[in-house]
Amino acid sequence: MDATVPIRPEAKQGTIEIVGAGPAGLVCAIVLAKANRRVVVREWHQDVGHRFHGDFQGLENWSDAQNVLDELADAGVVADFDHRGATEGIVFDSHAKAHRVHGSKPMFYLVRRGNAAGTLDRALLDQARTVGVEVRFNDRVKRTAGNMILAGGPRRANIITVGYVFDTTMADGAWLAFGAEIAPKGYAYLLVRQGRGTVASCMFSGFRDQAKYLAATVAYFERHTGLQMQRPRGFGGFGNVRLPRTAMQGGNPVIDEHAGFQDALAGFGLRYAMRSGRLAAQSVISGIDYTKAWRQALQPDLHGGVVNRFLLNQTGPRGIDYLVGKLGSTDTGDALGHAYRLSLPKRLLLPLARFHYRNPLQDRSCSHNNCDYVWCQHGAHEVADT
Repeated sequence: MDATVPIRPEAKQGTIEIVGAGPAGLVCAIVLAKANRRVVVREWHQDVGHRFHGDFQGLENWSDAQNVLDELADAGVVADFDHRGATEGIVFDSHAKAHRVHGSKPMFYLVRRGNAAGTLDRALLDQARTVGVEVRFNDRVKRTAGNMILAGGPRRANIITVGYVFDTTMADGAWLAFGAEIAPKGYAYLLVRQGRGTVASCMFSGFRDQAKYLAATVAYFERHTGLQMQRPRGFGGFGNVRLPRTAMQGGNPVIDEHAGFQDALAGFGLRYAMRSGRLAAQSVISGIDYTKAWRQALQPDLHGGVVNRFLLNQTGPRGIDYLVGKLGSTDTGDALGHAYRLSLPKRLLLPLARFHYRNPLQDRSCSHNNCDYVWCQHGAHEVADT
């Protein structure tokens, strides 16, 4: 990232181009358009949600005292996408022992991703167009120029997710499981709602063996939850986690995973992405310093995630079992929120955690040659890292 560079004054007046039609880019566009700015969103794929196939994701609701839906409403975004608050679930520790977790408020909201009606991506696109945003698909931006906000998605893969979306007769529920045999340094999950399901392995290492871990994940949930899949369709995704210095490139704000705004512990990034989009829009509208704004709004939780990831990597299964036990013994939402707070011990650990930060997130199982893992199949390798 560049050293701190103020946003160009002309960006406040002319057309604002947003590169990328993901949730961050579309939220940014909605906020700008509602402030009477002319906005053009340029997306090089043919539709929104190109990386997703109706799979369920969690929009986390624990990192801030304000409900995430209220936060979106404050930005002028209506929650007219399909969503359901999850207040309870089952977490399996490293010994496959089940722990019931619960919260007094939703721990996360279950949303669907992709381009179908009811998905988060389609709803945001419709809202953006309603307020006058021009969205251009099949429009690939080769170079930055003029007044741009960069929301191009992950620049590399520090996390990958592989799984299936499927139909099922199972009852609704949410299950999370830990184990090196199903998700190296990560976790596996099963989400079911109204006859639709998503099962996946979220891995921080071992990417080249994704098929093996996915098969083990399916077998695990068949064994422990009675998983039943009908018409399974495979999907894959990836995430980029890092700590940027400024999140500016050539005087242009960089948002979402393009900047690396994602939780280093669990890989949750939707809330960070949409919040960064709003902050970038406000920096244009009000002239606030974008770097200072995201550092204040995002950096504490990002640092908390880095320390949590460091502790988890150091303690292994014992740390996982302690964490799961803690989550099951109290209000889980409150416990998760507390886990990301930078207490004094965590502040003291932060320099060490940052020193070790990149190494655990650089998977070395793949050379990217003759490989079919999800990043090698779909990653934007030709785009230089910012």
